[in-house]
Amino acid sequence: MADDRPAQPKSILRGHKAQVHAAAFVRSNERLLTGDADGFLVAWDLTIMRPRAVWQAHENVILGVAGWDADRIITHGRDNKLIVWQFGEQDEDRLSTTLPLDPSPDPRPQPWIQYMLEVNTMNFCSFSFCPASPDSSPVAPEEALVAVPNTLASEAIDIFHLPSQERRHTVKLGEKNGMVMALSLFYLGQSLTVVAGFEDGVAAVAQLGSHGSWTIRYQTKCHSQPILSLDLSPNRDFFFTSSADSIIAKHPLPLPTPPKTVENGISRPSISQQETITDSQGSKPAETPSMKSPPLLSTAGSGGEHNRVVPTATTTTPQTTNAAVEEARVVLAEQPIKVINTKHAGQQSLHVRSDGLVFATAGWDAKVRVYSAKTLREVAVLKWHQVGCFAVAFAAVGTANDATASADSTKNGDDTASLAQSQLSARTSVTTVPKLVELSVRDKRMRQAKTAHWLAAGSKDGKVSLWDIF
Repeated sequence: MADDRPAQPKSILRGHKAQVHAAAFVRSNERLLTGDADGFLVAWDLTIMRPRAVWQAHENVILGVAGWDADRIITHGRDNKLIVWQFGEQDEDRLSTTLPLDPSPDPRPQPWIQYMLEVNTMNFCSFSFCPASPDSSPVAPEEALVAVPNTLASEAIDIFHLPSQERRHTVKLGEKNGMVMALSLFYLGQSLTVVAGFEDGVAAVAQLGSHGSWTIRYQTKCHSQPILSLDLSPNRDFFFTSSADSIIAKHPLPLPTPPKTVENGISRPSISQQETITDSQGSKPAETPSMKSPPLLSTAGSGGEHNRVVPTATTTTPQTTNAAVEEARVVLAEQPIKVINTKHAGQQSLHVRSDGLVFATAGWDAKVRVYSAKTLREVAVLKWHQVGCFAVAFAAVGTANDATASADSTKNGDDTASLAQSQLSARTSVTTVPKLVELSVRDKRMRQAKTAHWLAAGSKDGKVSLWDIF
C-alpha cells in the first residue's frame, strides 16, 4: 500500500536569527550557502549538516549569492555592494562557525575580498553573472560579466566586467515598465543576452548585436503584478517567470543568432506556438486583461499575427550606422509558450533544476511548490515552515541532456508518477554499481551530499529545510 503521508524534510538547518533571503549550492553540492536579512552568510557542510563558515557579508539584506568557481563566491546586499569573496576549502579554517543565532563576543572574521562594486539595490533585484566570453569555460571563467539594476535609472540594467570592474553596457528596455525586479545574463550561442522582469509584469529579452546595439527580441505582459523571479532552462530554449499574482508563465527564448532566411527583408526568429492558458488543475479559466499582450513598443512594421518589428533598445554604446540598425531589426515575439493560473499568489525565488525536469518556487503561504518544467503541472507541495518562504535552491543533479529520456517518458503517462519513476530508476542505476572497497563513514557522507537531489528552502522563521525529492 502506498505511503500517503506528506513528505518531510531530511534535515532542518537552524542558526539564522533573521529571515533567509538567498540560498545556493556550491562545490559540487558539498556546501549550501544561505544569506539572511541581517547580512549574515552561513556555509553549511552537507556531509555533517553543520556550519563551516559564518560571517557578516553585508550590512543589510542579502539579495543573492552564487558560486563563481570552487574558490570564489559572489554576494549581493542591500547595502549597495556586490562583493566577490575568496572562499576555498582552505579559507574555512580561519573563519568562525558561531551561528548568527548565537551571541559572539568577538567580531567574526571575513574571507578575503577580491572585488567590490557599488551598485543599486533599491529594486530588491539580485544580480546575475556569466563568463565574459562565450568561449570561456563556464565552470571556472577567469573573467565575468555581472548584471545589476542601473544606479540612477532603476528601469535600466548595468553590465560590469570583472576583474576590471568597468561598466561595459547600460541597457534600457523601456521607461514605462517600472523597476527591474528580476534578471538573468547569459550567452545564446555567441550573442550576449539579458532577460528582465519588470514592476508592471512585463518580461523582456534583449540581445547585443555585432555593432554594439541591444535589440529587444521578445516582450510580453502575462502578469498583473510585479515579476518576483525568473530562471532559464538548462538548454537555454525557454524561461519561466513568477509574480506577486498567481500566474506562472513559460516564455520562448530567441534563436542564438537571427536566421539567414528573410521575408520582406525581415529576419524571423523561431517562436514556439502559443499554448492554451490553463490553471494548475488543467481547466481553462477565462482570459483576463492581465494575461493579454498589449502593444508595448511602437510598431515599425507588420510582423504577422503574434510578431512585430521593433527598433533596437537604448544602450550607452556608440550610435550605430543606419546599416547596422537595419541589420539589428528583428521580429518581436509577443506570446508566451504557456501560462497557468496556480491560484496561489506570491511565489518567488523560482529556480530550475540542472536536469531541466522540474522547477520550484518559494511561497508567501509557507509552502514550496515543485512544477514540471514541461507541462507546468504542480508535482509536489512541500510544507514544513509555518511562515512565508523567501528562497529556494536546487543542488545540481546532472545536465539536461542526461534527462532527455526521462523527460520523454512523461509524454503519454501521468506526469507526477512518470517523473518520480524515471528519477528513481536513474538514481538506482547509480547506487547499484559494485563497490571495489568499503567506503569510510566520511566518504559515505560526502557521496550522499554530492548525489542527493537536494532542495533547500529558506523561510521568514530563519530556518532552512532540506528536502531530497525526485
